[in-house]
Amino acid sequence: MLCLGNICRSPLAEGLLKSKLPGGFEVASAGTSGLHQGQGADTRMIETAKAQGVDLSSHRAQQLNYEHFSYYDRIYCMDKSNRHNALELAKTPQDKEKVVMLLPNGGEVPDPYFGGQEGFEQVYSLLDNYLETLAQTLIDQKH
Repeated sequence: MLCLGNICRSPLAEGLLKSKLPGGFEVASAGTSGLHQGQGADTRMIETAKAQGVDLSSHRAQQLNYEHFSYYDRIYCMDKSNRHNALELAKTPQDKEKVVMLLPNGGEVPDPYFGGQEGFEQVYSLLDNYLETLAQTLIDQKH
């Protein structure tokens, strides 16, 4: 799961997807920027997720690096800017194929960082609904 700073959208997407998948799947998140590296998730996102039973308290932000391409099957991007930055880091055609938008039809997950609490709740709802579908798709593909 990839966003800009790895403190709002992608940690939530990571936590939600983990909560929807059985064992045997590995899910992580990163940011295209290293600005928040080592920091926890935004407290507003932690509280939003906690109210729905998702614990983000142990999250620590990391920056996307080339090793992620060799380790993970997909890099799901929250918006087109993140996708562009990930594609710039990709070295091979196979790496580039791993970089996809999280939402279907090129949809973007809005960044709630500069807004109010309602933005965090909107992002939670959007991701929760879509990741249910993604989790089922991943489970079906594994079997």
